[in-house]
Amino acid sequence: MIRYLSTRLWHSAITLVLASVVIFIGIRQLPGDPAIAMAGEEASPEQLDAIRSQLGLDQPLPVQYFSFIGRLLQGDLGKSTRTGTPVTDLLAGTLPVTLWLAAYAIVVAVVVGVLLGVVAERYRGRWPEWLSNGFALIGPSVPSFWLGLLAILYLAVNLGWFPASGYVDVATNPVRGLYYLTLPAVILGTGLAAVILRQTRASMIETMSTDYVRTARAKGLGGGRILFRYGLRNSLIVVVTIVGLQLGGLISGAVVTERIFALPGFGKLTLDSVFTRDYPVIQAVVLVITVGYILINLAVDILYSVINPRIRVGSN
Repeated sequence: MIRYLSTRLWHSAITLVLASVVIFIGIRQLPGDPAIAMAGEEASPEQLDAIRSQLGLDQPLPVQYFSFIGRLLQGDLGKSTRTGTPVTDLLAGTLPVTLWLAAYAIVVAVVVGVLLGVVAERYRGRWPEWLSNGFALIGPSVPSFWLGLLAILYLAVNLGWFPASGYVDVATNPVRGLYYLTLPAVILGTGLAAVILRQTRASMIETMSTDYVRTARAKGLGGGRILFRYGLRNSLIVVVTIVGLQLGGLISGAVVTERIFALPGFGKLTLDSVFTRDYPVIQAVVLVITVGYILINLAVDILYSVINPRIRVGSN
């Protein structure tokens, strides 16, 4: 296990270094000039040169990169060129909103997807399977922004069941905070729930037709025990894979949902920084998303080895 974990950590570290290079160079290739964005179109060349010198943009790219890495290792992500606020403060104020939203959406997606997947397998050829398959088809097909607008119109405005916008800190007031996040989380998790449903159903159908399941039935084990002990347990690795691949996408893809429900999260910060060519904030945003993907993939690899020890043994 130690060797397996150390190998995965080494691969993750290499990936992070390469990703930092790509991020740094890619950000510098964006159209526009942050100096002009700060000083305005009417600024003189001398003013623009002074801003570039202050930001270190007049230095060669290798010098800028190693300076960026040096500050990063000290926990300094720089300051926003638009507001002068430390980037760490901006992240601390917006990232928790998106993390809570993504985590809530994952819980909704896993519960709904796994439950409907089990129902679809258990009642094959009957109306519960047809309803589940209908949801699996419609869920990924409906755009989240359209579904969000419909939810606001009918569930928030007409029925008044949920707030149409706003945010309450979950850490301060968990009940009210989760209440405000319920509708956005359901909208964000709908597409993922449909994917989990389809994969869970397919995996359980395959598992329930194996020899050891037939042997368990022959020994007189109950249908419910076989379904959950053998079918669902062996399907968990598929669910873990999907959740691991989609969690990072939920964090980065929550931009639309946050805009619809006016949540002060990561999405708003990302859009504002792109529109104003705020290099330090853009770098930090992309870097946080990249680190999130790497850590999630590492966690998925570890969960693989826990759920199926043969993966851990085979990698040694």
